[in-house]
Amino acid sequence: MSDSDDPHLVIPAAHGGANAHAFGPSRHLRSRSKVLPEHARGHNRALVLQTLYHSGAMSRADLSRETGLTRVTISDLVAEFIADGIVVELGVRESAGPGKPAILIDLDRQGHQIIGLDLSDAEVFRGAVLSLDGDVLERREVTRPAEPDGDAAYAAVLELSRALISASSAALLGVGVGTPGVERTDGVVMSAPNLGWSGFPLESRLGLDLDLPVLARNDANAAVLAEYTFGDARADFILIKIGVGVGAGLIAGSQPMLGSRFAAGEIGHVVVGTDGGPQCICGREGCLEAWLSVTRLRRAIADAPDSSDEILRDAGARMAIAIAPIVTALDLSEVVLSGPAELLNDTLIDAATTTLRDRTLEGVFDDVVIRLTRQDDIVLRGTAVMVLSGQLGVS
Repeated sequence: MSDSDDPHLVIPAAHGGANAHAFGPSRHLRSRSKVLPEHARGHNRALVLQTLYHSGAMSRADLSRETGLTRVTISDLVAEFIADGIVVELGVRESAGPGKPAILIDLDRQGHQIIGLDLSDAEVFRGAVLSLDGDVLERREVTRPAEPDGDAAYAAVLELSRALISASSAALLGVGVGTPGVERTDGVVMSAPNLGWSGFPLESRLGLDLDLPVLARNDANAAVLAEYTFGDARADFILIKIGVGVGAGLIAGSQPMLGSRFAAGEIGHVVVGTDGGPQCICGREGCLEAWLSVTRLRRAIADAPDSSDEILRDAGARMAIAIAPIVTALDLSEVVLSGPAELLNDTLIDAATTTLRDRTLEGVFDDVVIRLTRQDDIVLRGTAVMVLSGQLGVS
């Protein structure tokens, strides 16, 4: 959070007890920039909240030791957070030693919730009320428009958002949206042909209609944040999100990559092979999305069920052709897949692994792992990370 007077964050400091869910060791996203003196207070605020988020309840003295900040700085910041309703005192820590027992503090995890929206499914828009720890508390969904229609898509998003707000039971930190397509950092959807959006100001329009902070990002970029924050991923990996479209999110050196056009990871419309292929929604033949999307795979298997293994092997090989240059250029350690487990199975993964090894330098990239994520609700959980980062500086 950049301003302490945000009206959506000031709540009574009610708390039902310490939250047992803390993340450790800290998996924060690495910053490439130095901290300038004029930015030091904002950096210190984020550092304290980041430490509490990942380590859980601790005393002010613990915070000082963990962050390297002085006791005076910690005392001032914690007082400010308590006044804003972001942090609460949980009570006195049990101690068998001499001296005054320490008072434990933590983020007010039960006093805040997040709304997350996942617009990547082929048939429905999904949403959830989430805790600050990324746990789903309430679910809702609405039918996705059958044809690309920007106005109808937004109306469905607004309907879903309002239903989730009504289902929430605590102050809302914000709304996170994971959507297909290319999104700028200001939440303008530059291109989402499957939804009928082009240059659409999703973030600002939804924020105005809901009167809440909104962050909108590409669904694969949301998913990669969830895998990095809550999952088992390493510091250098690509996550490929396979749904109605195909996209990817990238983490390199613990830093998310967006690109100068905000299109890093837009691999869905890379043409794989010179042998033609299925017709893509973009009008070309043989795009990766035309081979690998959930819609295409299910349709192809339904039309030729006896050839399902061959269809999946071909899709896995095409995926590996598209990502081999990315893996080698960025020296990635891992490829994580997100999508239906019945399609992204061992048949597809084995074919992708074999093709990737065939197309990269022998002996150097043989240990690259291709696996299916173990996380459910990965886009929804990623939107929670987006809001936490945008509102509190926590990642």
